[in-house]
Amino acid sequence: MTDAPHLLYTVTDAAACITINREARKNALSPEAIALFHDHLDAAEADTSVRCVLIRGAGLRAFCTGADLGSAIKTDGDALPTALAYARLLHRLYSFPKPTVAMIRGYCLAGGMGLMLACDMVLADDKSRFGTPEVNVGLFPMMIGALIFRNVPRKKAMEMILTGRMIEADEALSMGLVTALHPAESLETETRDLLSLLAGKSPIGLRLGKEAFASVETLPFDKAVDSLAQALTRVIATQDAAEGLKAFMEKRTPEFTGT
Repeated sequence: MTDAPHLLYTVTDAAACITINREARKNALSPEAIALFHDHLDAAEADTSVRCVLIRGAGLRAFCTGADLGSAIKTDGDALPTALAYARLLHRLYSFPKPTVAMIRGYCLAGGMGLMLACDMVLADDKSRFGTPEVNVGLFPMMIGALIFRNVPRKKAMEMILTGRMIEADEALSMGLVTALHPAESLETETRDLLSLLAGKSPIGLRLGKEAFASVETLPFDKAVDSLAQALTRVIATQDAAEGLKAFMEKRTPEFTGT
């Protein structure tokens, strides 16, 4: 373990920021980083002042380039504990009750793609690059497969996975890998504006909505609609919904309390 933490955690203006802090290793994920991710997400969920979460990489070269092959995966040992910890992290991010945003600069590869895809929204530098190069070293992007087909058409995803081809930013946008592209000089501002927008929404409304959507993802249409109708009644019963409707009628900005 080095003196510098592998992840940094800060809270600014109702947004928690988790920064992968391994710039010299192109922000590759170590077992320590994965463990810290779980700790920081727990902190962000418990902190009522946090309305949304940003995930980013230190520096300009990479968001995250996947597992640190020198420490996270050892072919002569048991890789299962690290793989399962990473799998739990993807599940934690994908089902996180507060909005999550990934900000991508430079490379986003392998396990970094999993982190990105597990977030609700992704803003990227228009010169960033994406890929699943595991096939080039005899591996395969296993856990990422649980997310990639929920974001990208199967044929395009399989081309990327089977060839290990690098994807340019504009192609990533057209495939649905990212939400929006911005020039490097405006990416920070655009990201902060999005976080500010999210922070102004009802926390309980967003949480109930995200939970409801996740619960119906694999249900047949009729069951999904019925379940979402029930979820709507729970949202309507919140104080935030009452405040939002009152503010709408009074033509003012609502003041949400998260109840």
